[in-house]
Amino acid sequence: MGADAAGIVGHLAHPDRRRVLAALILGSSTADDIKRATGLGTRAVMTSLTRLVDSDLVLHDNDGNYWLVEDAFRVAVIDAQAAAPPDDLGDVPADAARVLRAFIRDGRLTSIPAQHAKRLVLLDVLAQEFEPGQRYSERQVNRMLRKWHDDTAALRRYLVDDGFLDREAGEYWRSGGSVDL
Repeated sequence: MGADAAGIVGHLAHPDRRRVLAALILGSSTADDIKRATGLGTRAVMTSLTRLVDSDLVLHDNDGNYWLVEDAFRVAVIDAQAAAPPDDLGDVPADAARVLRAFIRDGRLTSIPAQHAKRLVLLDVLAQEFEPGQRYSERQVNRMLRKWHDDTAALRRYLVDDGFLDREAGEYWRSGGSVDL
């Protein structure tokens, strides 16, 4: 069956299993070698090894030798990536979708792109939050942008500077960006 990414992370969260895995990575191959390398007692080592063997992260033979199944980590990553639901990007061109996937995780910006062309792609998405013809106070704009990123002042400034929003007398309104028809 093999270990999945969540199972591997679960094993890595346990300090004894983490130490046993580290010992195996560094070349220990018997329970005694692992005990010496980790400083753990026999029971902790054997419990960890049993769980790791049961999860197919470690193999063992009848002579008491253990081996880490290094390929299990690579396979788990590939499976996790294939199973991950893509962010719903709608009918976005491939280049724009690549930028959005690089900077948006779970509906939030991971960072504001420094490169102007990439930032424009993200600003266009942010501009979609604002209804054409409607005016917004700075507080409303901040509340809408905070859903995307905590640096609302920078996002506001970029939206205005790049022509997605206009500003006058403390009010903002959408003045650019793509429009769904």
